Amino acid sequence: QLQASGGGLVQAGGSLRLSCTASGITFDDYAIGWFRQAPGKEREVVSCIASTDGSTYSADSVNGRFTISLDFAKDTVYLQMNGLKPEDTAVYSCYLITAGLTYYWGQGTQVTVSS
Repeated sequence: QLQASGGGLVQAGGSLRLSCTASGITFDDYAIGWFRQAPGKEREVVSCIASTDGSTYSADSVNGRFTISLDFAKDTVYLQMNGLKPEDTAVYSCYLITAGLTYYWGQGTQVTVSS
């Protein structure tokens, strides 16, 4: 089970930190990350991190502004979002994909950025 939190309303230029705790999932080799979806737009993978070596991916649209990190002790992945823009407004959800390509995702958290 994946539970996301930390969304909210923020002014443009502000920051938020999203958290996602994975419970009941015991894999050694996986990737965990965030995708977002805004009304009328396609789902977009924002960022992800590999459990094995900590390598990360970030979409061009957020590169340099968002940072993903993984706390193994807490089974929690974070997304630090700085320099938020109105176009970042979306529902953000976390997902996990195993080495065997099994996909898990949880309910999202709303992020709204006002101009």
